[in-house]
Amino acid sequence: MSGTTIPLLVGLGLFGLVGGVGITAIGPGGVLPTIGLFALTGLSPAQVAGTAIVTHIATGALGSAAYTRSGQLRESATRPTAVTLAVTALVGTPAGVLINSMVSKGAFGVILGLFVAVVAALVWWRECRERRGRVAASPTHPPMTVVTVLGLGVATAAGIVGIGGPMLTVPLLVALGIPVLEALAAAQPQSVVIASIGTLGYVAHGTVNWRLAALVGTPELAGVLLGWKIARVLPTRRLKGALILTLLALASYLALHS
Repeated sequence: MSGTTIPLLVGLGLFGLVGGVGITAIGPGGVLPTIGLFALTGLSPAQVAGTAIVTHIATGALGSAAYTRSGQLRESATRPTAVTLAVTALVGTPAGVLINSMVSKGAFGVILGLFVAVVAALVWWRECRERRGRVAASPTHPPMTVVTVLGLGVATAAGIVGIGGPMLTVPLLVALGIPVLEALAAAQPQSVVIASIGTLGYVAHGTVNWRLAALVGTPELAGVLLGWKIARVLPTRRLKGALILTLLALASYLALHS
């Protein structure tokens, strides 16, 4: 990795801050620290994923505490979904870490770009459903079998690229009919498990840069609290529109970046 410079410090800090806001405000956001580490540093794919996933232990724990305090994570309908997602992460995350060890840097950029594009599409789909009143009109929780499959898929993907659960879990849950705040709440404990298991795997391979993890993770925590307040107080339509455009632009860049 090249020497640490002020622009690098500022850039990684901003990726962490905005990523934290996204995690608790609308779900997608956890990918931004991964993108920042991949685009701004010379870390290998394993180092990028390992360093990024460490930060999601604290963000997931803080997000869980925040949504417990505001009540969504205490709701009887939300708890089984949250528990199922967390348990499936115990299986899916190690599989993702193993797959990451087989991925080249070029392939990692393509995979990460595809993930970002998928998330942009999911956020756009969710926005369309909300505008038509389909999400708010019939809130429901899917069967646990569906949540189990979803949890395994998300945890595996998270282990590969070093993201937390909310990035993919929240848009998918909302698409299945779960209200936004409940989906955000259910995804937070899953993120803690994914990050904890993933960190153990990447530490075992010696691919965690703790200094950069602290640099990205500290502003990311501040963003988590800010995002939680945004989700509860302010309309997020404009934020989601900006996020969709940003993710699509980043997807194209990442797919071509080497």
